[in-house]
Order: sequence, then structure tokens, then C-alpha cells
Amino acid sequence: MSLEEKSEGNLAHIIQEMSRMLKVVNESIMDPNDYDIDKYDELKSLYDLLKQKGTLTVAETQAFIAELREYRK
Repeated sequence: MSLEEKSEGNLAHIIQEMSRMLKVVNESIMDPNDYDIDKYDELKSLYDLLKQKGTLTVAETQAFIAELREYRK
């Protein structure tokens, strides 16, 4: 799957994967419908960083979630 193309499907995949990687308990905060496709590039950058980083500390996880909140509709 190529995530370089902006699409609703790719956005949903990125959000769902970040939710899984961040081990989010309350999945309602990671509903792909709550994120705007206009923020795709920023969300893709966060996704790439998260994939590269792998394991996060608790503080890093909280920072990622806080950053994701900024991109919600």
C-alpha cells in the first residue's frame, strides 16, 4: 500500500495504525472521520516518525497524542 497519495482510505489506515502503535485504549479519539484530509501531510509525517521510532516512552506517547489532537476537526 502506497501512502504517498492523499486519500480518505490512506488517512484512515494511518490513523488506525497510529492508534495501534500508540496502544490507545479509547479508540474514539482516533476515529479517522475526525481528521481532515487537508492535514494528511502532517499526519503522514507523524506516522512515519512513529514507525521509525518504534517504541515510545510514556512522555513521548502523550506528546504524540497531544499533537494528534491538534489535527482533529
